[in-house]
Amino acid sequence: MDQGCDALVFFGATGDLAYKQIFPALQAMVVRGNLDVPVIGVAKAGWNLAQLVERARDSLEHHGTFDAGAFDRLTALLRYVDGDYADAATFTQLKRELGDARHPVHYLAIPPSMFGTVVEQLAASGCASGARVVIEKPFGRDLASSQELNETVRSVFPEDAIFRIDHFLGMETVDNIAYFRFANVFLEPFWNRTYVDSIEITMAESFGVSGRGAFYDSAGAIRDVVQNHLLQVVGLLMMEPPSAWNAAALHREQLKIFSSIPPLGPDDVVRGQFRGYHDEPGVKPGSTVETYAALRLQVDDWRWAGVPLSIRAGKCLPLTATEVYVELKRPPQALYGPIDTPNFVRFRLGHELTISIGAHVLPSQTAAAASDGDVELLAQRARHESISPYERLLTDAMRGDRMLFSPQDNVEALWRIVEPVLDDATPVHVYEPGTWGPPEADPLGGANGWRDPTAVDQD
Repeated sequence: MDQGCDALVFFGATGDLAYKQIFPALQAMVVRGNLDVPVIGVAKAGWNLAQLVERARDSLEHHGTFDAGAFDRLTALLRYVDGDYADAATFTQLKRELGDARHPVHYLAIPPSMFGTVVEQLAASGCASGARVVIEKPFGRDLASSQELNETVRSVFPEDAIFRIDHFLGMETVDNIAYFRFANVFLEPFWNRTYVDSIEITMAESFGVSGRGAFYDSAGAIRDVVQNHLLQVVGLLMMEPPSAWNAAALHREQLKIFSSIPPLGPDDVVRGQFRGYHDEPGVKPGSTVETYAALRLQVDDWRWAGVPLSIRAGKCLPLTATEVYVELKRPPQALYGPIDTPNFVRFRLGHELTISIGAHVLPSQTAAAASDGDVELLAQRARHESISPYERLLTDAMRGDRMLFSPQDNVEALWRIVEPVLDDATPVHVYEPGTWGPPEADPLGGANGWRDPTAVDQD
């Protein structure tokens, strides 16, 4: 671990994100030897350190794997500051807990409305000097608010000390998109408009808002997963090879793709809302927030011009799965007769690595083993104990590795794409839970319609 980082402060220590994700990540970091500095939780809950330790234990028993030895080492590092984020006294106490630490990492696992307040208080108290800040998504609600937030944060921290965290980019299967493309020679020759007919990305969830109605009603599917998670996948999928495998080169190529996507218009988007959404706790009466979004985009550059790109994401769909489906063009002549299914490349983005290529073999001619000749060639790695996204990203932030964190230019480019269709720019259509969304979205799936993904383990 970079010895320049000498403390980890996480705001929102008593919150849901800390309970479900952060404490398991911290224990795993201890196990791997990547965390041996003071860990200071900050929240306004009226708690003491003993209560925070008990919360951490409960978190690991329900959302991780409790390791008594590692937990003891973690709790030996743990500190707690209780207080209001708007109260200077809270940060005076934080400064005292930091002691001799000169290069802390401040992780803001708090509502976005509090980002500016905490950053300003860190500056006023001297806690920001020599520090890094990790900001949880969303980075604003639109382009203007993102720029305003960035102005506030940049008034305190330089850009290279700001880490905008999107846990989706910490998933090994997502990172494998770029690795598979550029570490293998066979894919690149046909990864272009000459051979690719269309691209489709689906993020399906079989569950609803899972008790997070108030948060979801302030965001919706486009803000929650399209503007960040899924458009980031587009960048990895369609960018040119970076000149080197480092953060600056990678982000530069991603920005070229994001800048090549024209802003969406009303005809490019269909929004849906599952029946029963208004019954969820925290949802405003008559809310028109979308729980489903289907989009049709174009990447107007030399490699991809004219290739349709479709994205859909939704809740209460038939299954839970996230995948990329790249359909290839058909052979110029049907020498063996019509072929129903074209060749394809499929990336399944669960927690188990699965990449496949759809191909054809000579159909069986025997009645006992009748076959249509379609096969799927799988590159599959058995489920293993992989590093969790939050463990990976927090470890990287403490090391100063910016590879999986978005620079502000990229964030703004993504907001420019979706901003014209945010909120009520298009009508919202009701769909039944357990279906694939409103039928109005069907035409956005392209000439061959949407390809339903295969269910994979997302846990």
